[in-house]
Amino acid sequence: QVQLVESGGGLVQAGGSLRLSCAASGRTFSSYAMGWFRQAPGKEREFVATTSWSSGSIYYADYADSVKGRFTISRDNAKNTVYLQMNSLKPEDTAVYYCAADPRRSGSDFYNGMTYWGKGTLVTVSS
Repeated sequence: QVQLVESGGGLVQAGGSLRLSCAASGRTFSSYAMGWFRQAPGKEREFVATTSWSSGSIYYADYADSVKGRFTISRDNAKNTVYLQMNSLKPEDTAVYYCAADPRRSGSDFYNGMTYWGKGTLVTVSS
């Protein structure tokens, strides 16, 4: 059974940084796409970033335009963990952040969702 457990959320002032972590279990995730989505109050869930496997040791990262240059997704396959480093945070980044995993390879459409989901961690950015 796949389990994804997020951590690292919290309250931060605008301009600050946070690093989210997602520990995955139940599979070997090195060939899985791993991603982050978020859902702000009153809004639909939206894509934030993914890291997806192409071949060999090649992974591709993809970002929503709203976070490009501020957020960085990374993964440690030995630890089955994916991270989201969030810098220059803005109040509009306030949301519940969800970790996700999917067995599809790079090039697939992950924008509309992934197969497995965590329960989320709340990030609140104060102005």
